[in-house]
Amino acid sequence: MKPPHGNRPGGSSRPPSDRGPFRGPGGSSSRPSGGPGGGPRGPDSGPREYQKPRPHGAPKGGTRDGGPRPDGGFKPHPDHGQRNSGGGYRPREHEAPRAPADAPKGTVWLYGHHAIAAALANPARRLRRLLLTDEAEAAISKHLAPPWAISPERADRGRLDQLLGRDVVHQGAALLADPLAPPSLQSVLEKPGVIVVLDQVTDPRNVGAIMRSAAAFGAAAVITQDRNAPEETGGLAKAASGALETLPLLRAVNIARTIIALKAANVWCIGLDAAGKPLSGPAFADRRVALVLGAEGEGLRRLTKETCDEIAGLTIAGAVESLNVSAAASVALYELTRR
Repeated sequence: MKPPHGNRPGGSSRPPSDRGPFRGPGGSSSRPSGGPGGGPRGPDSGPREYQKPRPHGAPKGGTRDGGPRPDGGFKPHPDHGQRNSGGGYRPREHEAPRAPADAPKGTVWLYGHHAIAAALANPARRLRRLLLTDEAEAAISKHLAPPWAISPERADRGRLDQLLGRDVVHQGAALLADPLAPPSLQSVLEKPGVIVVLDQVTDPRNVGAIMRSAAAFGAAAVITQDRNAPEETGGLAKAASGALETLPLLRAVNIARTIIALKAANVWCIGLDAAGKPLSGPAFADRRVALVLGAEGEGLRRLTKETCDEIAGLTIAGAVESLNVSAAASVALYELTRR
């Protein structure tokens, strides 16, 4: 498998639309990459999940400065708010965001001990109010010794339930803060590590869990789409368990154009899909990699798959047919560290 040519715009001598379709496990792409992967599956290839290949003949199953954006259409992300139901890696019905009653426009309520301790330790985070129970203050003090950049206000759990919602596991802690402004793509490219690209992953808890894994495996950044992706919410921050404060989260207007921009910067873009050959970390030992993951249930969109350099899958054995996108991201990121 040869590394991408340094002078190829978009990562290929041909435009992405010239790459032939991938026909399934063991197939090949019309793009002469010489390695595992390929383009999109056909319309009859079944659910687009991270799942093990179906046996033959088996039935189908279920920028902070606001300047120009030459890097694929990035812009700072605003305040977030969206949650959906849990479950397996399949489409979910969305609920309307529940906005905290006291949150001024352009702010976000963070909650949970790890998320708040990380935010208090982040000098780039603008803090507005900190509400804590006695127990929460003691717990957060174990993660980050006071004094903090903001003085806490005493609150009981009933007040926090009313403020954030009774279904929110706030652990007796709430922090009102401004959303973080992401860096430019160029500054991310100057850092080492895998770049994770999310193609319409909609569940904020999945995005947060992916950020936590990405930070654990030394990724450089996570990129989501400007639309059809969750913004910065307390749920996302809690699932990220502090990674939101240390790992850049960028938002792209167009994922396909972003992949082209990454390839122009000599980043090899791998789309994760069940139809691809097994992902092998050592095969990418000499390359900068971007890992592209698709939406819950639907997987990678056709144009996204066509724009990737290649498609790879995960080897899944046993009775489990598929993985949640955040679990698949963890496995793939671990594999890419085996260099």
